[in-house]
Amino acid sequence: MSVLDTFGIAGVAAITVICYLVGAGVKASNIDSKFVPVIVGAAGGVLGVVGYFFMPDFPAHDILTAIAVGIVSGLAATGINQAVKQLGGSSNE
Repeated sequence: MSVLDTFGIAGVAAITVICYLVGAGVKASNIDSKFVPVIVGAAGGVLGVVGYFFMPDFPAHDILTAIAVGIVSGLAATGINQAVKQLGGSSNE
């Protein structure tokens, strides 16, 4: 049994965390922030495919669903970022 066998639905949360970090990296770079949702969505889609092939308990039974789960998880990272900014009162863009 590998470590990846134990992730299950937590793999979706892991995609969200990784995409959050990708988004933070994009914001720290000189790429326009308006592209962050597209980039984290695409990263999530790629990670969804990776999860589909390497995590036996990944919550998708076909490749298209895996991509959709990944994209939604990636976009959730953008939503989490905005919620933190709104609740924290941060004026950082």
